[in-house]
Amino acid sequence: MKKIAIQGIKGSYHDVTAQQYFKGEEIELICCSTFANVFEQIKKDSSVIAIVAIENTIAGSLLQNYDLLRESHTTIVGEHKLRISHSLLCLPEEGWDDIKEINSHPVALAQCREFLQQHPHIKIVEAEDTAGSAEMISREHLKGHAAICAKAVAPLYNMKVLEEGIETNKHNFTRFLVISDRWKADELRDRATINKSTIVFSLPHSEGSLSQVLSIFSYYNINLTKIQSLPIIGREWEYLFYVDITFNDYLRYKQSIDAITPLTKELEILGEYGEGKSHL
Repeated sequence: MKKIAIQGIKGSYHDVTAQQYFKGEEIELICCSTFANVFEQIKKDSSVIAIVAIENTIAGSLLQNYDLLRESHTTIVGEHKLRISHSLLCLPEEGWDDIKEINSHPVALAQCREFLQQHPHIKIVEAEDTAGSAEMISREHLKGHAAICAKAVAPLYNMKVLEEGIETNKHNFTRFLVISDRWKADELRDRATINKSTIVFSLPHSEGSLSQVLSIFSYYNINLTKIQSLPIIGREWEYLFYVDITFNDYLRYKQSIDAITPLTKELEILGEYGEGKSHL
């Protein structure tokens, strides 16, 4: 049985991702209140695997998780892209005429803005979690309350689906990383499928330093799919660059890393893995 640490509770989008990524396998969920606590679970038990959201096509990057990943000295062993479809859930005996308040995570609320604008008389209240909002309404039997979350939450907490597909943009995907202890990584990934890597580095504060690195990647036919810069705390105007790259030739990829290393500072490979496909 695999032990999987997630942020959120059963029925959350992290849970849905875990169920899809490890489909057919027996898993034990470790539900955490924060992402920092998720990484702590790996530190306490090296057999724990983490599922961590890193980017949403609408809301953008979860910047905190980049730092947590680097500081934890864990490694990325997989990737999963989940289509996010929000539903409105309420107590089973209630209907539209009863709803006075909608609860959910602020990102989910933002992603359903057009739907919410159609119901201006309903109070909108931010909460820490999507599935957690539904669980709270069910547990406390909060009449007049509804939650925005995944449809899969309904049977878990005896809730009713009032409306499905309420997100504004139907091309709403979240990219999740599958993370493990570095010494356990080879047990969890198939080296034959590796075609993506996430690296992090800083650069000398000199003219053209980033363009030189990008030119080398281009020479080796390495495709950059994402560049995320974050400031280095305590070092004014210096940045860490988190870069996702894909490749068809593993040897050429390793040669490109060797070629850019002298041009960078603090270069670290955060994970080599197979690029995830989008799942509905």
